[in-house]
Amino acid sequence: MKWAHPRTRLILALVATLVAIATFVARLDRVSRVGNRQTITWSRSESPGKVTSANSSERSAENNLASPPAFPSPTASMPSSANQASPTISGAPPPLIVPVTGVRPDQLRDTFSEARAEGRVHDAIDIPAPLGTPVVAAADGTILKLFHSDRGGTTIYQLSTDSRFIFYYAHLDRYAEDLAEGHIARQGEIIAYVGDTGNAGAGNYHLHFSVAVVSDPKKYWQGVNINPYTLLKK
Repeated sequence: MKWAHPRTRLILALVATLVAIATFVARLDRVSRVGNRQTITWSRSESPGKVTSANSSERSAENNLASPPAFPSPTASMPSSANQASPTISGAPPPLIVPVTGVRPDQLRDTFSEARAEGRVHDAIDIPAPLGTPVVAAADGTILKLFHSDRGGTTIYQLSTDSRFIFYYAHLDRYAEDLAEGHIARQGEIIAYVGDTGNAGAGNYHLHFSVAVVSDPKKYWQGVNINPYTLLKK
């Protein structure tokens, strides 16, 4: 049996070697898996960074809305009266005329409280008219700002002579020739023409007209809207 003893030892040695190799391979596999998991974890860690960056942009946009630029868009200019306390008005607003040529007061429809997209309230009156119909100043006042925006399109902000009211004209096709900021428009003077610019919708020709009470004309976007329908019906 002496001859079998060395063979047995050889077999045992081979088995031990195979076990060692298998153990080594298993360890390499675990290390590889850990490395892959670490790589995946690292790649996912970029995502929150990107989200944080996006959130930063959103916060920046929100800050811009909270503190409008000197010449804000119509969406930020006239906050909903439903979200603010009713303004104290000392004295009646100036007498207004319908700011669209050829439209009578009895033809107007009250759209002030109608719902709009994104949970907004209209806070204005829409006056339908053919494309190019003259838009006239509803009252005497200074042309405060000529402005173009995605929603309002071509717009005009007019300040009343007593500096207490802002008259806002939107979706205009174009301004009257030579109209400029600082010009004092007289009631009935042509200042623009009816159009469908902004988000009015192609072919939906009308004037979007609103009246807001302001405490500081320099911050005309912080005015509180009042219903122009009741003022135009007088």
